[in-house]
Amino acid sequence: MKNSNNRILTIAVVLLLIANIALVAFLVMGKKKNGDGPRGKGDPSEMLAKELNMTEEQKKEHKLLKGEHLKNIKPLFDSVRAAKTAFYALLKDSTVSDSVLDIYSRKITEQQSTIDKLTFAHFKRIRNLFTAEQQTKFDTFVQKMMQRGRKDSADKSK
Repeated sequence: MKNSNNRILTIAVVLLLIANIALVAFLVMGKKKNGDGPRGKGDPSEMLAKELNMTEEQKKEHKLLKGEHLKNIKPLFDSVRAAKTAFYALLKDSTVSDSVLDIYSRKITEQQSTIDKLTFAHFKRIRNLFTAEQQTKFDTFVQKMMQRGRKDSADKSK
């Protein structure tokens, strides 16, 4: 009986070991195929440079504009994060009024609107770096990036 139990245990351990090795191999191979970025996506700047066939000068200007934009927009992202933290902290207050929720919500909306406007202006500056042909490709690229990771509400009903 003891010999039979040991044999079953050994088989189970071997099967689990094989399953773990297969899983690790799958994860490692999957990363190489899908790119380096989050969720298998490549770096958008590199993808943009490749898709638009950017010159070295354009790449250099793009990098400078991007750095400047990120420096300007980071405090706004931090501010939105803090505002959302404060907003959701109101869950603990069972007596919170709708008017207070509206004030907090409006603050988040205003900050997000500022971020969106600054990002739009940034994209306009980036677009001006390109030739007319590249601008057409850039417009398409931006639309694809904005839709990345989103599902239409029509897709949810399927």
